[in-house]
Amino acid sequence: MTDRVIPIDDGRRAKPLPPKGESGGSERAGRDTLGRHLRDLRISVTDRCNFRCIYCMPRDVFGPDYPFLARSELLTFEEIARLARVFKDQGMEKIRLTGGEPLLRKNLERLIEMLAAIPGVDLTLTTNGSLLAKKARALKAAGLKRVTVSLDSLDERTFRMMNDADFPVSEVLAGVDAAAAAGLAPVKINMVVKRGANEDSIVPMARRFKGSGHIVRFIEYMDVGATNGWRMDDVVPSADVIRLIDATMPLEQVDPNYAGEVAERWRYKDGAGEIGVISSVTQAFCRTCTRARLSTEGMLYTCLFATAGYDLRGMLRGGSSDEEISGAIARIWQARADHYSEIRTAETAKLRKIEMSYIGG
Repeated sequence: MTDRVIPIDDGRRAKPLPPKGESGGSERAGRDTLGRHLRDLRISVTDRCNFRCIYCMPRDVFGPDYPFLARSELLTFEEIARLARVFKDQGMEKIRLTGGEPLLRKNLERLIEMLAAIPGVDLTLTTNGSLLAKKARALKAAGLKRVTVSLDSLDERTFRMMNDADFPVSEVLAGVDAAAAAGLAPVKINMVVKRGANEDSIVPMARRFKGSGHIVRFIEYMDVGATNGWRMDDVVPSADVIRLIDATMPLEQVDPNYAGEVAERWRYKDGAGEIGVISSVTQAFCRTCTRARLSTEGMLYTCLFATAGYDLRGMLRGGSSDEEISGAIARIWQARADHYSEIRTAETAKLRKIEMSYIGG
């Protein structure tokens, strides 16, 4: 067993739920302390993944002896759907299913059907694409609207180095094609850029999907979790990404699709589509963040870089009513003051943050 461990006990402990009246607000979420609404809910349906990406689940930590959650600890589909309805009543408009790799969760299509039945919710999913070619039609039939596929390089050697798995890039590309054919469009492709690893893949990635109708988003390498060995020197600023692409495929910036969109949008001047950059390190967007995150075992986190969350599963299984759970969510959101990326330093980067595979990126 590896000597390298992460702080399971400390990292997954629960914060006490805010008591009634502590925030001085109503039992509606409204705005947090920085004026941000609750609009998006990311739900991690599994903490397991068939890849071992170096920035998310490095193999020397997430090996055969790693203590993944037992099945009994996971939220059931019924529990997830119940919480989703409560969040909807608090103003939530969009759900993104994540993991781990969400398509590893058995019978996920049934959960999608349950969530798609909630009126007025935009239902999406992020995947590594390994199972997408097989499942795209069923996902669409169940009610999924769109997918985002993680793909860090088109070069076979670089791709395998980034995901540390014996899996060909061609099968992920087949998944992208299958998703588009099934109507899960526009497909977004997320590329995490790490200096010294895959920055040579930036321009080929942009060129490959230019004119395809798909949208590539280049993401700055982030210090999520405590196991990926993040250093500021490994970050390729989004401004550099734009300069590289613009040099051969001229770009112009365009307005966001909606308030709080995390990706800065750029379109090709020849009209052949657009790309996006997500600059969570060099241009923090904390002030417009409207996301809450529900972990695989029902912990509510109000920031991707959180060090602890709130135990909603305990409320579900302890007999709390929907009204009581809704009130707790409202008070948690009203007290929210997270703005980690705005205050990031070498010291904050060392905090015992929750792993991305557990909280859902």
